[in-house]
Amino acid sequence: MASQESHLTATLVTSILGAVIGSLQIGYHTGNINAPAKIIEEFFNNTWRARHNQSISDHSLTFLWSLSVSIKDFGALLGSLGVKYLADSYGRRNSILIVNGLSVVGACLMFASKASESFEVLILGRLVFGLFCGLVMSLNPLYIQEVSPTNLRGAFATLNQVSFAAGILVGVYVILPFCPESPRYLLINRQEEIKAKSALLRLRGRAENVFAELEEMKEEAAHTQSRVTIQDFFKKRSYRQPIIIVLIVSLGSQLSGFNAIINYSTKMFQAKFDQAKYLTLGVGAVNLTFTLVAFFLMERAGRRRLLLTGFISIAVCNLIMTVVDSVLHLVPELRSLQVLLVFCLTSAYELGPGPISWFIAAELFDQSGRPIAMAFSSLLNWGGKFVLALLFPPLLKICGAYVYLLFMTVALLAFTFTWIRLPETKGRTFDDIAEEFRGAEGIPLHNKTVFNTFT
Repeated sequence: MASQESHLTATLVTSILGAVIGSLQIGYHTGNINAPAKIIEEFFNNTWRARHNQSISDHSLTFLWSLSVSIKDFGALLGSLGVKYLADSYGRRNSILIVNGLSVVGACLMFASKASESFEVLILGRLVFGLFCGLVMSLNPLYIQEVSPTNLRGAFATLNQVSFAAGILVGVYVILPFCPESPRYLLINRQEEIKAKSALLRLRGRAENVFAELEEMKEEAAHTQSRVTIQDFFKKRSYRQPIIIVLIVSLGSQLSGFNAIINYSTKMFQAKFDQAKYLTLGVGAVNLTFTLVAFFLMERAGRRRLLLTGFISIAVCNLIMTVVDSVLHLVPELRSLQVLLVFCLTSAYELGPGPISWFIAAELFDQSGRPIAMAFSSLLNWGGKFVLALLFPPLLKICGAYVYLLFMTVALLAFTFTWIRLPETKGRTFDDIAEEFRGAEGIPLHNKTVFNTFT
């Protein structure tokens, strides 16, 4: 078991940064449609008037706006289906490089929408960019997890969310081609031990670390089925508990209200604040700040504790939000509390559920099942984002303030399941975690942090 401390090397840091920089684009295109909502709606209206000589109806405008916001997440859901094929066929690093072409195409289409006076081109551009999002948000954590040493695995995986939250459009091509391929992919998938050893030596820098980690990989390979199909993935008994965990954590994270805030905070604030866009910028700043906090806490507090803290905090925020929103027309002074609650909910999400929901699948499955698990996780995360982005505006009209009670219920269910079922993965090798599930077919187990894993 390669559990000893590993030192940072220039190659390791470069490889991690080379992967996570790509997520800056995703963060940018997630947030960039929020603040200019009025400008985009005006573009829709002007285009419609030019074609039909009349203004667009409120119902059609709401539909087009919801579609524009959510179509990226639908594209990401579709993109998730290609993760396993790319990751196993071209390797983790090369796949990330390949899918960046979709980012370029999507950006060009969105840029061309104004000149072509076509909101359909804008929507198509966001769909194509969504395909990129679905692929890279699985491939990035997969690569990061497999090149990182055990004691830094969670913290480095969180950097993907930090990059996502930063949301600045930056390219990835300059750095990543010079980074090594995942040693686990080379050894376990390709049986190329010499290349795996060479890649590990570049990443770790010390021969003794390389030897110990190679032995741990070989031990994992001995317990790993050579090839797992999608049918095998869902039928394999040792995968059942991890699949349910990924399902609950992913949907719990994405359907607990955060995505409604990120996509629609400007509209939420607009009726009550003249400077709603600056409050939206505040949401982005809090979002980035707490992803950085999660980075420093991930290897200290562990995944389980951060998830539990995040889910219960989100539930409380949604409950208070319901009360505040219900009486806001009677007590306008409470609008400042509403802003504070939005900031608190955002920080709770990024403290645990946000980053962990994207990489926990990589820690719960063995090498053969990991690409499918990451595709499944991405499918759930982007599917949850898509559903919420599409349905939040009509739900808000129908339910009013009580829509936040739906989010609270989801967060409480995720908290309860996490408390009962999720083992701590901090500081444990992939094979150690997989062994727990291999031995958990119908018998109660206790994990190494004394919490019940299966009861």
